[in-house]
Amino acid sequence: MSAKRIDHFIEGQCVAGASGRQQSVTNPATGAVTGQVALASSAEVARAVAVAQAAFPAWADTPPLRRARVMFKFLELLNQHRDTLAHMITAEHGKVFTDAQGEVTRGIEIVEFATGIPQLLKGDYTEQVSTGIDNWTMRQPLGVVAGITPFNFPVMVPMWMFPVAIAAGNTFILKPSPIDPSPSLFMAELLKQAGLPDGVFNVVQGDKEAVDALLVHPDVKAISFVGSTPIANYIYETGAHHGKRVQALGGAKNHMVVMPDADLEQVVDALIGSAYGSAGERCMAISVAVLVGDVADKIMPRLIARTQALKVLDGENLAAEMGPIVTEAARSRIRGYIDAGVAEGAQLLVDGRHFDGAKAGAACDNGFWLGGTLFDHVSTEMKIYKEEIFGPVLACVRVPDFATAVQIINDHEFGNGVSCFTRDGNVAREFSRRIQVGMVGINVPIPVPMAWHGFGGWKRSLFGDMHAYGEEGVRFYSKQKSIMQRWPESIAKGAEFVMPTSK
Repeated sequence: MSAKRIDHFIEGQCVAGASGRQQSVTNPATGAVTGQVALASSAEVARAVAVAQAAFPAWADTPPLRRARVMFKFLELLNQHRDTLAHMITAEHGKVFTDAQGEVTRGIEIVEFATGIPQLLKGDYTEQVSTGIDNWTMRQPLGVVAGITPFNFPVMVPMWMFPVAIAAGNTFILKPSPIDPSPSLFMAELLKQAGLPDGVFNVVQGDKEAVDALLVHPDVKAISFVGSTPIANYIYETGAHHGKRVQALGGAKNHMVVMPDADLEQVVDALIGSAYGSAGERCMAISVAVLVGDVADKIMPRLIARTQALKVLDGENLAAEMGPIVTEAARSRIRGYIDAGVAEGAQLLVDGRHFDGAKAGAACDNGFWLGGTLFDHVSTEMKIYKEEIFGPVLACVRVPDFATAVQIINDHEFGNGVSCFTRDGNVAREFSRRIQVGMVGINVPIPVPMAWHGFGGWKRSLFGDMHAYGEEGVRFYSKQKSIMQRWPESIAKGAEFVMPTSK
C-alpha cells in the first residue's frame, strides 16, 4: 500500500504543501510508513494567518447563539464518527482502540461545554454606579489564535482548545504533531460539514519552523501549547516577548501516595492502569508510586505479577491493555532511562526492554514495542525519579510516613497531577490542602478534571496564568471590556478635574 499524502487545511479545503519538506508517518505497531505529512514553511503559516484574519470580523460578529449551533452540529457529527477518529488515533499513535475511544469521548465533552457559550460570555451589569451612570462588562474575542498540540492526544488536546476558542468568536490555527496528523484533517472536515465558515478553522502541518512562525506573527493574538517543559518554557517566553497571550502546559512526574490503610487490590488496579495505559505516554500517567510504611512489602509481589501479565498487543486487538511506543526514537529514549535506572542502583523487577513484537500480533515484528517496566527502591536523586520518562516505566519509592511523602512531592519541579489512596478522611483532607500540585485525586489515579472545571498543573508543569478549557478557557480566549455610560440630561455643567468617584 502506497503512503498517503497528508496536507494542510486552509480556507475550507486541503492544500498541498509548498515547502517541499515532508516527514514520514508510521504505524507504531508494524513500523510501516503509512503517510507523508507536509511541513509548512513560514510563508505557508503566514497564508493561513491571513486567511484566519480575513475570516475573523464576520465570525466575531456572528451572534453567540448561532456560533453555538455550529458547535451542536459538530457535536452530532463527532458522535457519529467517534470510532473513525479512534481508529485513526490507533493507526498513527498506537494506543489501544478502547483508550482511543475514551480520548475522543473526552474531547466531545469539551464541545458539549462549548455549546453553552452564550451563557459563558455573559457580562455583569450595575445600574447607578454613580449618579446617572451605569457600568457593565462584556467579553469579546481576541482575533486569530493558535494551538500547538502533542502526539499523545491528537484529538482530545486540540479539542481542549479550538471548540472554546471558536465558540467565543475567534478564528483558529491548529499546528498538530507531525507524528499523528491525520485526525486534525478529519476534524477540520467535520467542522466544515457542521457549517463553520471557511477560514475560521485552519490546520497547518509542520515542525519547529511552523511553530516559530506562529510565535512571531503579529496577527496571532494567543498561543495554546501542550508538550514538554523545555518547549513549553520556550513557547511561553517567545510568545510573551512578541506580545501574545500564552498558555503553555509542560511536563509531569505524577506521584501516587499509597497509605498503609489503602485497599491494596484497588491500588494495584490503579497503578497498573495509570502507569501502563497508553504505554505511559500521558501527561497524567502515574510514573512514581510513593509507598508509605510497610505497604511496599505487601504490594510489590502483586505489582510484579500484574506487570508481567500485561497484554501488550496491537492496539486494534480489543484484548490489548497496552500498545506500542509511538516512534523508534521514543522507544530508544525510554530504554535509555531504564539503563540509567539500573546504573544508578534502582532494583529492576520487571524489564520491558526485550519485549518481542512478534507476540503483539501479525506483522508486528518491526513495530516499536516495549513491555511494562517496574523499578523498586528508587531514590529521589535518581534520573528516573527526577525526569519525565513518558513511557511504561513505574518507579516505586519507599518512605517512612505521610509527611515525607508530601515533602518529596512538593520538592519536585513538576506539579501536574497527583493521587493518594487511603481510607482515612483526615489524611485525604490534609493531602488535598498541603500538596503543591494542580490536579489532585483521592482514590482516583488519573484526576483529569471534567470539561467545565479546567485542566492545568503548577510549578514547571504550566507556564501562564490560565488553565485549559472550562471557564478558564473562556477567559483565555476572550478579553474583558468595561463600559461606563451616562446621558446628557444627567451630566452636571462644568469641567471636573478630580478622579471620578461614586457620588
